[in-house]
Amino acid sequence: MVNLNSFDLNLLRVLDALLQTGSATQAGLRVGLSQPAVSSALKRLRAALDDPLFIRSGPRLEPTDHALSLAVPLRRILEDTQALLAPPVFAPETAADRFRLSGSDFFAELLMPALANDLSAAAPGMQVQLVDLVPDNHAAQLQGDKVDIALGPLFDGPGWMEQQYLFTADFVMIARRGHPVLGALPQPSALDLDTFCALRHVLFSPEGKTQGMGDQALARIGRSRRVVATLPVMAGVGSTVAATDHVALIARPLALTLRDRLPLEIYPLPFETPKPRLGMIWHRRHSKAPAHQWLRRRIARLMTPLDGDRPGDSDLSNLAPMS
Repeated sequence: MVNLNSFDLNLLRVLDALLQTGSATQAGLRVGLSQPAVSSALKRLRAALDDPLFIRSGPRLEPTDHALSLAVPLRRILEDTQALLAPPVFAPETAADRFRLSGSDFFAELLMPALANDLSAAAPGMQVQLVDLVPDNHAAQLQGDKVDIALGPLFDGPGWMEQQYLFTADFVMIARRGHPVLGALPQPSALDLDTFCALRHVLFSPEGKTQGMGDQALARIGRSRRVVATLPVMAGVGSTVAATDHVALIARPLALTLRDRLPLEIYPLPFETPKPRLGMIWHRRHSKAPAHQWLRRRIARLMTPLDGDRPGDSDLSNLAPMS
């Protein structure tokens, strides 16, 4: 049994860094030690725990079974210790925290301008980066601390993941003003399913897929549409639709924003689609961190109004409600 009176608890930080990086050099960068100092610490850990802990495999240090068994409880102990020692008061006006958010350009359009303006006034020293959302990879990004908050559809995840609902997004169709087919409709709500399916559609897909949620909804009623192009960014979808006779399905809040600067018309869909519940997802290790809590509150304050049409959109009164 290890004698805590003689054991250097700083060695636990080194062990945690080695478990997370698999590299003495990278571990040293995390804990502020040189590579020789990390090697020396590992030697002391091996002696104290009576286990090799890591076996070199090419450029990486592969943990032994015993080292792996220590990873989760060790991380919990260090996180609890950090939370215990964290300052209880967060002062945004002097904060210099850095955060990485992941999300599609939906959030680049609808969150980042307002958030940047908000932070410039309330927390001028804080830096926030929005990086591309990696589909189906939220957990790996959050667990590896590659991002601090993921923005997107909520889903059932592992126990260490926490979520906060922000809003529900319904979908509409956009087309350019003066569209040769749609311009003849007496009103947007007159769009019928046959016309919708016959139009040429542009699909938002970072991965280049040619089917999306709208196609799945159509398939359930035995119909399909013509997807003639895909784009990796939603703003590009809007620009393409505005310059062609193509149409696209996008979330209503983004459609309203794009219509403010592009010659677009908005049409309710003639069939039902799922309504994704969007929100913030993060690792619970950050739940009590004052700066993280503060930023989540700011994001929530800016995004929850999207749960309904924006005030002033009276010209959308003829849009059929989504159900």
